[in-house]
Amino acid sequence: MTPAPTAPEADAVQALAVRWLPCLGDDDFVCSPAGLWLALAAVASGARGRTAGELRELLGVDGEPAAGAVTAAGRRLGATDGVASATGVWSGVPILDGFRRGLPDVRFGVLPGAAWFALPDEVFGATDDTSPGEVPDTQGELDDWVREATGGRIDGLPLDLDGSEDLVLLNALALKASWLSAFPAHLTRDEPFTDGHGDTRSVPTMRKRIPASWVWYVDGVTVVELPCDGDEAARVRFVLGPEGTGPAEVLPAAWAGPAARKRLSADAADLGLPRFSLRTKSEVDGHLAALGITRALRPGADFSGLSAADLFISKVVQEVLVEVAEEGVEAAAVTQVTMTRSAAPSRREVVERISYDRPFGVVVLDASGEVPLFMGWRQSSRS
Repeated sequence: MTPAPTAPEADAVQALAVRWLPCLGDDDFVCSPAGLWLALAAVASGARGRTAGELRELLGVDGEPAAGAVTAAGRRLGATDGVASATGVWSGVPILDGFRRGLPDVRFGVLPGAAWFALPDEVFGATDDTSPGEVPDTQGELDDWVREATGGRIDGLPLDLDGSEDLVLLNALALKASWLSAFPAHLTRDEPFTDGHGDTRSVPTMRKRIPASWVWYVDGVTVVELPCDGDEAARVRFVLGPEGTGPAEVLPAAWAGPAARKRLSADAADLGLPRFSLRTKSEVDGHLAALGITRALRPGADFSGLSAADLFISKVVQEVLVEVAEEGVEAAAVTQVTMTRSAAPSRREVVERISYDRPFGVVVLDASGEVPLFMGWRQSSRS
C-alpha cells in the first residue's frame, strides 16, 4: 500500500480549501487546493519572523518543517496512480543553499536577470550554466516545463513573464485516469440541466447504474464516488447539494470522513452525470489578503531563509483544467508564484435515481481520499 499523506498535511490542505472556497464565488470554477498549498508551503520554507507566522496560520507549516512537508506530500501524492507532481524554481537573485537543500525534489533554474550576477556553483549548482551576456529564453523554457509537467493539458505559464520577476516558483499537478467501469457511450443523450440562475437547457448526460456503496450522504449533500482503475487510484467524487446551496456549503462533503456519512438505503442507483469540461485561471494573490496573508505580499516581507535579496510575493496565479467523459477523467493545474524584491435476505432490488441536473461539484482526491487535489463547481449549462 502507498503511504497516505500524514494527517497534518491532509488537514492543512482541507483547511486551506475550506477557507479559499468563499473567495471563489458561485459561478463555474475549478481550482487545486493541493497545488496552491504545495506552492505556498515551498515559499513559506524560506519565510521567517512575522511573515512566517502569517503563512503558518494559513498553511499549517513554515520554515524548515515546511520544506520537509512539501517533499513528503509531493512524493506521496505522486504515488497515486495517474497523478504527476512537480515543482520548479527559477531565480534571478542568489538563492541560499540551505533553501535549495531543503527542497531536494525541486528543479532550480535561472531567470534572465541572473546574467548580471556572478553566480557561483554553490548558489545554483549544476543548473547554472549562464554567463554574463547569455540571456536564456526563459519564457520558452518555463512554457515547455509547464507543457511537459501537465502532459500538454496546459500550454504554458498562467502569467507570462514581463521582466520584473526576481523569482518564479511553479507547481504542477496532472491526472489521467480511466473509470473502473466506463459509461456506456450509447446511453449518453441530451437531458435538461437547470443552472444556478434558473435557466434550463439540454446538455450531454452520461448514464449508468452504480452500486449503492458508491453513494452516501453528508448533511443533505449527495456524494457519488466513481472508482478509477488502479491499485492506488485517485478518488473522484461528485457532490450535489439541496437546491440553492453553493460550493462553499457543498464541496467539503467530498472529503468528510466515514463517521459523517449516511449510507444509501437503496440497492443501487441510476446515475445521470453531464459530460463536462471546466477551465479556470485565478489571480489567487487577490484572495490571499482575505485568507490573512498581507506581510508576504508587500515590501518588507521576511524571506531571509530563501535569499539575501529583499523578496516579497507579487503575484500568485493558478490555471486548472478538469475534463470528465465516458472513459474517465483528466485534470491539470499549474500554480505560479512570482516574487520580486523591495471516493441481507433476497428481496426486490430498489434503485435510487441520482441526476446531476442542477449546479454540482466535482472533487478529485489522492488515493487516501483525504487530500483535495482538484475541486470544481459547475453552475452553468454549457458543455
